[in-house]
Amino acid sequence: MEKAKKRKIGIISSIILTLLIIFGVVSASALAENNSKHVDTWERVKRLGKIRWGVKADTKLFGLMDTKTGQPEGFDVDIAKALTVQLSKQSGVPMQADFTIVTSNTRIQLLKNANIDGFIATATITPEREKVIDFSNSYFKAGQSILVKKGSGIKSIKDLNNSKSTIIGVVGSNSVINVKKFAPKAKVLALGDYGQAMAALKAGQGQALTTDNGILYGLATENPGYTVVGGTFTSEPYGVAFDNNQPEMVKQTNKALKAIIANGTYNKLIRKWFRGVPGLDWRSLEK
Repeated sequence: MEKAKKRKIGIISSIILTLLIIFGVVSASALAENNSKHVDTWERVKRLGKIRWGVKADTKLFGLMDTKTGQPEGFDVDIAKALTVQLSKQSGVPMQADFTIVTSNTRIQLLKNANIDGFIATATITPEREKVIDFSNSYFKAGQSILVKKGSGIKSIKDLNNSKSTIIGVVGSNSVINVKKFAPKAKVLALGDYGQAMAALKAGQGQALTTDNGILYGLATENPGYTVVGGTFTSEPYGVAFDNNQPEMVKQTNKALKAIIANGTYNKLIRKWFRGVPGLDWRSLEK
């Protein structure tokens, strides 16, 4: 009786083990298939019929949350919408643009985790970033500058190159690295987003806030007591970003970008978001 019971338990255990092995193989196969689909971003967005774009919600003019609609709006957001329409035409597959909020610090990780398909989020094309992600051709030419309180006496980045100065920036932004080259003696305070950075500047935690000029002009329009000074001291070409090894997605995006420039959509969006911004030569941004 005891032997029969043990034999029965052994048979059941063998069946369970076999099922687990089969399930494991099937799961591994399904995961492998899913991963293979994930690898090709262009095929994935066509299959799903949507592109999940990462955009900012703390950057006026480029990506800022509209408190009335609960949706982000700005130049980057509109470029994402325009590219999605054009990519739909190119693929013959109807696609919609979905938006996920990113920051300078989170955008690459969200891309790597496949939470988003790509991001249009004031990201400068740099050799360091190109080692881990792919970029389209540049869709916006920016340059780094500084925002200071009116009447501060600060006229350029050179005025901050001393041990008494603190320059405020944002974590994950290329600007906090660049500024050390131009004002190596100054301290750098990097915060989580532009809202925190602007609040720190107003609180006197630093003498200037640095990032790309387009972003700073957006902050200046919301904070009349502050002004952009000194022109630009770097070149910051923005690109549409995707995970690495995505040649077809980049190719199709470059084609779409060229199309929206040719049909006038691009310049229409430049005028919509940048015309009338005090101190900004918006005509120089047209293509």
